[in-house]
Amino acid sequence: MSSATYTIWLRNLKRYIRSKSRIFGSLGQPLFFLVVLGFGLSSLNIPGATGGYLKFIIPGIIAMTVLFTSIFSGIQIIWDKQFGFLKETLVAPISRLSIMLGQTFGGATTALIQGLLIMILAFVIGGIFPSAMGLIIALVFMVLIGLAFTSLGIAIASKMEDMQGFQLIMNFVIFPIFLLSGALFPLTDAPKALKIITYFDPMTYGVEGMRYGILGSSSINPLICFLVLGGFAALMILIGSILFKKIKV
Repeated sequence: MSSATYTIWLRNLKRYIRSKSRIFGSLGQPLFFLVVLGFGLSSLNIPGATGGYLKFIIPGIIAMTVLFTSIFSGIQIIWDKQFGFLKETLVAPISRLSIMLGQTFGGATTALIQGLLIMILAFVIGGIFPSAMGLIIALVFMVLIGLAFTSLGIAIASKMEDMQGFQLIMNFVIFPIFLLSGALFPLTDAPKALKIITYFDPMTYGVEGMRYGILGSSSINPLICFLVLGGFAALMILIGSILFKKIKV
C-alpha cells in the first residue's frame, strides 16, 4: 500500500470513527430487520431455514450491513468534489489509482467495522457461537463484499455530481441486490425462475458464503461463492479505477 493510499484510507477511517451518529444510526435498520423479521417469523415453519428463521437470516443481515455501508461510501467522492478536496488531491503528484484504492479500502474498512458490530449483536440475540474457522470464513466474505460494493459505489459516484441523485440511484440498485440475494429466504425452496435470478446476483454468493461460515451450511458450495465474489470484486475495482481516472472536477 502506497503512502497516498494509506493516507486516504486513514482519512476515511478517522471520519467514520469521529461520526458517532453515523456509527449508531447505521445499526438501526439491520437491528429492525433482525428483531422484527427474526422474532416475528420465528414461529413459522419455513422450509430450508435450518435452525430456525432467526438464525437463518443472521448472515444475511450482517451481509446487508456491509453492503449498505460500503456502497454508500461512494458519496464521499461527490462530497469531496463539491468541497474542493478531490481537486486538490487529483492535482497532487500521485496516481489516481492510489487515490481510488485509498477510497476503496477506506470504505471497505468502515463497512467491515459496521458489519462486525452487527455481528456481535446478532450472535448475542440469536445465541450463535460459530467456530474460529467459521468466523474467519465469514470475515473473508465480508471483506470481499466491502471491496466489491465500495468499488461499485465509487464507479457510479465518479460519473455523478449530485448527492441526492446518487442516493436515489443507489437505493434503486441496492434493494434489488439485497432482496434477491437469498438473505431473507432459503434458495433451496425458492421458485425456479426466482432462483435463476438470484444466481446472477453477486450478493447471493456473499450471503451464502457467510452462511456457511456462521451456520456451517449453505445452498451453494463456499468455494464457488469465494471464486464468484472474488472475481466480481476484482472486476468492480478495475471498472472503478477506470472511471475514476476519467473523473473531471
